[in-house]
Amino acid sequence: MTTLADSSVDQSPGQEPDRPTPAPPERDSYDRDVLPAPKGASRALLRELVRPYRARVWLAAVVLVVQQAAVQAGPLIVAYAIDRAIPALRGHDRGPLIATAVGYVGCALLGGTLQRAFIRLSGVLSQDVLLDLRGRIFRHAQALGLDFHERYTSGRIIARATSDVEAFRELLTDGLQELLDVGLAVLYIGLVLLWLDWGLGLFALATALPLVWTTRSFNRRSQQAYSRRSAATASVIVRFTETMNGIRPVQAFRRERANEARFAELNRVHERANGDAILEMGRFNVSSWLIANTSVALVVLWGAYRVASGSLELGVLAAFVLYLRRLYAPIDPLGMFLNSWQAAAASLEKIAGLLAQRPSVAEPARPRELPAKHGARPGRAVAFEGVRFAYRSGGEVLPRFDLAIPAGQTVALVGATGAGKSTLAKLLCRFYDPTEGRVTLDGVALRELSTAQLRRGVVMVTQESFLFSGTVAENIALGDPDATPARIEAAAKAIGAHDFIAALPDGYDTDVRKRGGRISAGQRQLVAFARALLADPAVLILDEATSSLDVPGERAVQQAMATVLHGRTALIIAHRLSTVEIADRVLVLEDGRVIEDGTPSQLIAASGNFAHLHQAWRDSLVS
Repeated sequence: MTTLADSSVDQSPGQEPDRPTPAPPERDSYDRDVLPAPKGASRALLRELVRPYRARVWLAAVVLVVQQAAVQAGPLIVAYAIDRAIPALRGHDRGPLIATAVGYVGCALLGGTLQRAFIRLSGVLSQDVLLDLRGRIFRHAQALGLDFHERYTSGRIIARATSDVEAFRELLTDGLQELLDVGLAVLYIGLVLLWLDWGLGLFALATALPLVWTTRSFNRRSQQAYSRRSAATASVIVRFTETMNGIRPVQAFRRERANEARFAELNRVHERANGDAILEMGRFNVSSWLIANTSVALVVLWGAYRVASGSLELGVLAAFVLYLRRLYAPIDPLGMFLNSWQAAAASLEKIAGLLAQRPSVAEPARPRELPAKHGARPGRAVAFEGVRFAYRSGGEVLPRFDLAIPAGQTVALVGATGAGKSTLAKLLCRFYDPTEGRVTLDGVALRELSTAQLRRGVVMVTQESFLFSGTVAENIALGDPDATPARIEAAAKAIGAHDFIAALPDGYDTDVRKRGGRISAGQRQLVAFARALLADPAVLILDEATSSLDVPGERAVQQAMATVLHGRTALIIAHRLSTVEIADRVLVLEDGRVIEDGTPSQLIAASGNFAHLHQAWRDSLVS
């Protein structure tokens, strides 16, 4: 069961949710799309993907070897027909010619049958590999820490799982067979040419050496072109995703034209990257066919001279010409394969870089169990012991911080934006680990608890109560996936959400649609509280849970809060002091330090920061 009773827009530690710091304009660059990966990580990933299907890989390889042998036997049969079967027919011996016809047709049928079998085998194999790869990307992205998702946009992860996987799919389904066909054809044809006539065979193979050099040169240049294209594609996806996710502020602040201009710029970069790849392909095709045609002409001229001099049989020369045509015929498919290969290699490198990232919050090797609870109250004691926290890039958010919260106590955190309130909440949820010190639950460090146990014990309800597409019941059941409909309804009634849910078109089976857009903000928050109540956590964190609500919505949510908080340890982050008043204890934070600590009434009487905030709030109600 997840601890996230709901989710919110990603924020950096120490940044408060009610006043988001405006981000600087994004500078899309290829560097931001690249994640570091160990050398050879893409090849290792490919081996890991194929390893479970080794038996099928070997079977497909055997089928293809036999299929190519049948296909490449054709010119040899033609040579036999010219040099043996036709002279025998002139002597009224039809046997060799009949054997030639039967052999040729038999090889064609065998080749076609095995080709069909290989396509079927390779098609099923490639889909299994792709299924595994997509699953790996999805599972790994979910497992990575919040710090990763705050610096690596969701659009780039989507690009890894869509356009990059698609490039790899094209290689597996289309390009791989071309590579194997060409490789086996070169091997078979080279051996047969040397066997037929080693002198002419060596000459024919020597004329193909410039084609090898051309291919290597194309491979090197196209690799750079496809790396740029992959990065440009990711930038387009990122911009499109971010614009669609933020369509409300885009329209509210009339950002359509500015976004169109930026998107058009990215589109032009993508167009240029695609154009570079196409130009490289064109250069390869032109130069390759020039080399191929020249080579065939040279072999035919020398072969014809030897036939005329009597040192070479006509059938052998015919076989040479047929084999050379077969050798050079895959130039276009080879170019397409190299295109697919470079696109897939660039994409697989980026996928390997993503999969090489390790979660910043690691699962303990030997998890500890929380001690058994005593008494009827579900709450547990929370402690911050010598905690310091800083960004990975530097800049301390929390200096040394110590705090003890007894089991069942409700503590409100108050302070200006950037005081460290949300950072404390994220540390308690273990979205981050402290730079120094430890956070404990009933004396057990969070680092020592399994993720599953921590997520059962600590739940956060945030300002933006994120609802997934699906029914109201499904969203409440996130708190406990095994909950029965009766328990879901009971949780909703306890929170005060049952009446509005029952009034929906399909009641608990109503689809809330994307992000819960079918119901109001206050109703979404009540669903989030019902989810939290169903989860039955020991510790509940409310991060600006009422800041986006109107007065009636806030009152409804505050009534729900009283139900959810009963007996639990709670941490409330709020600017609305009406929410703070229900706390047993208030901490006023400034620059990551506690400057006031006491009950709401004590702090109001002390005439300190909290008292001034409280008076300002009361004055705002009067006005």
